[in-house]
Amino acid sequence: MNQDDTGWIGIAINGARAKAVAALYRYFRDLDLAEEAFQEASLRALTAWPKNGPPRDAAAWLIFVGRNTGIDVLRKRARHTALPDEAVLSDTEDAESAIADRLDESHYRDDILRLLFVCCHPELPATGQIALALRVVSGLSVKQIARAFLVSEAAMEQRITRAKGRIAKAGVAFDTPDATERAERLGAVAAMVYLVFNEGYSSASERGENAKPFCEEAIRLGRLLLGLFPAEPELMGLLALMLLQGSRESARFDADGHIILMEDQDRDLWDRTMITEGLSLVEKAMRHGRPGPFQIQAAIAALHAEAKRAADTDWVQIELLYRALERMQPSPVVTLNRAVALSKVKGPQAALDLIDPLEEALSGYFYFHGLRGGLLMELKRDKEAREAFDKAMARATTTAEATHIRLHIDKLEARGRSGRFVYP
Repeated sequence: MNQDDTGWIGIAINGARAKAVAALYRYFRDLDLAEEAFQEASLRALTAWPKNGPPRDAAAWLIFVGRNTGIDVLRKRARHTALPDEAVLSDTEDAESAIADRLDESHYRDDILRLLFVCCHPELPATGQIALALRVVSGLSVKQIARAFLVSEAAMEQRITRAKGRIAKAGVAFDTPDATERAERLGAVAAMVYLVFNEGYSSASERGENAKPFCEEAIRLGRLLLGLFPAEPELMGLLALMLLQGSRESARFDADGHIILMEDQDRDLWDRTMITEGLSLVEKAMRHGRPGPFQIQAAIAALHAEAKRAADTDWVQIELLYRALERMQPSPVVTLNRAVALSKVKGPQAALDLIDPLEEALSGYFYFHGLRGGLLMELKRDKEAREAFDKAMARATTTAEATHIRLHIDKLEARGRSGRFVYP
């Protein structure tokens, strides 16, 4: 390795971040201090590693130096003695070896799981969970996160500070989780990681390049979790789902930022590398014989990915998978998604009959009114379709959503003017 090329240092530090911050958090029980200690250790690595070469275990080195740095901070706060000088801290080879031996993968695994679990604490709103995970675990800057959330840096700094304050008050336990608790935590962490992904994926038209860090970091966190728990089929399903959905990113919007429905997308633009990996993960997960919600959603995404043309999509199987998901995780939104598949299998009236009872539960949901309008339009019930589209327009959360509905309304109006269907 060319030690004059310091690019490897950044890669090594970023790769070790989750392990090191998690271990420092366990040691200090303070997110701010753990972050501060890690940042100081990273700065010292920039000085020490080019001279001494890469450490045997970057995470262990950063934990050792970060721990001493944190202790120094605490000592200064208490007006005690200072930390040894740089020369002493830089010579950490023996200590690094010892700490690496103690911090085996099981320690790392539980530390990272604990840190992720803290980030998705139920005391925090979804946006707080996402922001905290991106800042603490992924290391994105406040500026990057603020830009992606379309808020000022000051507002995002306050949001993250409030989230940390809630965590500190909640008094999260630090005991190593047993098998049952670990399974529960994994489920909560997986849900939070998917929240991070969906936050970027669902708003890509509005945020553009600023949405990419969300999706990329969610996939990275998914890989991290699967690396720690390689036999967990739901984590395989989670990563597969994100890869398969992410593979369509380049085809989802036109040059003007307008939504392109999946059936109209140029499938040559889909990322085949991501699809191949996603399909492999789905197949591997299913072999375990323990299906879960993420696996089923990934299987649905896989059926879309395998269809070379929209007309080749196996809607019958997709509808059956949504039925299974309904039984496993009952939700009006799952039923709404099943209605899309049902419309392809049995027609728009069957789908409309399925979603009409959901109106009260989903009255504020853009996609409910958009789908209902589309089904009514197919049935040539134009007045009702227009009413549904108007409701969808009022609930659109992005310019792309509003534009998409506007196009449907324009089609209705043009159809009425043509005399083929009278629009009152």
